[in-house]
Parts: sequence; structure tokens; C-alpha cells
Amino acid sequence: MAENGAAEGTAQQPQVQMNILGQFIRDLSFENVMAQKGVGGEVQPDVNVQVALDAKKRSTENQYEVITKLNIESKNKAGGEVLFMLELEYVGIFNIAGVPEDQLHPFLLIECPRMLFPFLRRIVSDISRDGGFPPLNLDNIDFVAIYRNELARRQAEAPAEVTN
Repeated sequence: MAENGAAEGTAQQPQVQMNILGQFIRDLSFENVMAQKGVGGEVQPDVNVQVALDAKKRSTENQYEVITKLNIESKNKAGGEVLFMLELEYVGIFNIAGVPEDQLHPFLLIECPRMLFPFLRRIVSDISRDGGFPPLNLDNIDFVAIYRNELARRQAEAPAEVTN
């Protein structure tokens, strides 16, 4: 009896399906400021990484575009001179089915970037190395925290918009 109830409960739950249909660099900029300005001597880099996420529905059913934007700036700890700047916009195209509508937004902005992150990390490492620096190996990014911070920021702005 319990087996039938369990089977019925799982049959009602839609199976979540996610496929990465494609991924690509939409925009990339790397500037070796240190070489341009001739900064020399002992350098201790201080790296600042900013992450922004966006997602949008495509015209094909169940297809979504998820964009991860990285702005990375490396400065010398001693003098504060900029060593390099890297801007990267990386896009993944996903086919997603079986995700309830109320869970789709967090799924797109948490799970999809998480799937793309290893590729993004490799690109940043290769570009920084090819740009004349030691490879920059990004730490794992907490996409859940980024999502929650964005929700909190939007909620904080909402009352200000109502009073204006």
C-alpha cells in the first residue's frame, strides 16, 4: 500500500530536465595596465571580482539565455596601481522543462550559472595567463548568496519607489 502511495506521489512530480544547448563568450576585454604604464618592482596583487547575473526567455519554448558578467580588477596592494582589468560576459543557452513557474527564476540564476562556472573559471585562468600574469583561478562563487543579495536589494528599493 505504501509503495503505491509513494509511486503516485512521484508520478505527480514533474521531472526536471536541463540541457546546455550552447555556451559562448559574448564580450571579452582584457587590459594589461601594468605593461602599458611600465609598473615594475615587487608586485602583490589584490584581486576584486564582481559578478552580475541575468536571464531571459528565448523565442523557442523552454529555452533560456543565462548571462554571467564578470568584472575583475587586480591592483598592487602596496601602491594601489591597477595591474590588469578583465571584463567577461559569458552566455549559456539552456533547455529547461519541469521546473515550476515560481521556482524558475532562482533556478535560472543559481543552477544554470553553477553549471557554466567551470568553463568560466578556465577562460579567466587562460586569459590572465596569456595576458602576462600568473593564471587567476577563481574561487567558487556562491550563486545562492548573489541571488539573495539581489532580492534584498530589490526589496529595499521597492518602498523607495512607492513613496516617490
